[in-house]
Amino acid sequence: MRGLEGKVALCTGAGREGGLGHGILTRLGLAGCRLVVTDLESVMTPDNAVVTDLKQAGYGVIGISCDVASEASVREATDAVMAQYGRLDIVVNNAAIGDIIKPLPELSLSEWQRVMTVNLTGAFLWTREASRVMTAGSSVINIASQAAKTGFRQMAPYVSSKHGMIGLTRTSAIDLAPMGIRVNAVCPNHVTTSMGKAQSEYFSSLRGLDPETYRAQIASRVPLGRVGQPEDTASAVAFLASDDAAFITGEALNVSGGEETH
Repeated sequence: MRGLEGKVALCTGAGREGGLGHGILTRLGLAGCRLVVTDLESVMTPDNAVVTDLKQAGYGVIGISCDVASEASVREATDAVMAQYGRLDIVVNNAAIGDIIKPLPELSLSEWQRVMTVNLTGAFLWTREASRVMTAGSSVINIASQAAKTGFRQMAPYVSSKHGMIGLTRTSAIDLAPMGIRVNAVCPNHVTTSMGKAQSEYFSSLRGLDPETYRAQIASRVPLGRVGQPEDTASAVAFLASDDAAFITGEALNVSGGEETH
């Protein structure tokens, strides 16, 4: 991908080994970016596995604790990146809660608010703070979901937050365009990370199936015949962050093997 060498790329919710954020930063590191891993303080220990793995791969990387639900924490993390690197070129809003799954009448207000705060308000806070230090040619990429375009039963907070993320993507793309900052979203379908695993285990139990049978059913709905991998989303992120996508902003790109087409 053109234009990524030397840029500083930050991904939220990236501290869990094998997660989507891990895959995204690995791909951006391969493209020549300097990397920032952020996650909750409880995850960002000194021996964090993602930071260790990226260092062993030869990438420049730092780890920073950040609670995306806290305005002060996001601001402090932004300041830490600027103190370390002096620039911030790519922000990937990946942090999310997706395991509060229950019928809508059983949802508590606190559960609803927690999902909306992390998934949507967190993306807003990082987009706002990043836009204050980014320069022309920078990019914000929101990790939305197939759930940003299609409803799923018993997932009202998650689906609503992801639909909202598309609205945030579209309006912030317009607001930040005069500054030369592009904003796009990636919408993957099922990816078997820790979050995806929890979701598939819940819905397989609901249907009286074992998780592997349920995941096989998911794959059967996908025209390309398999579930998504972190690398699929990571490649889309790298493209949207690169100069190859210089005239793309405000888009919500499906990465679903043809399952989602609108």
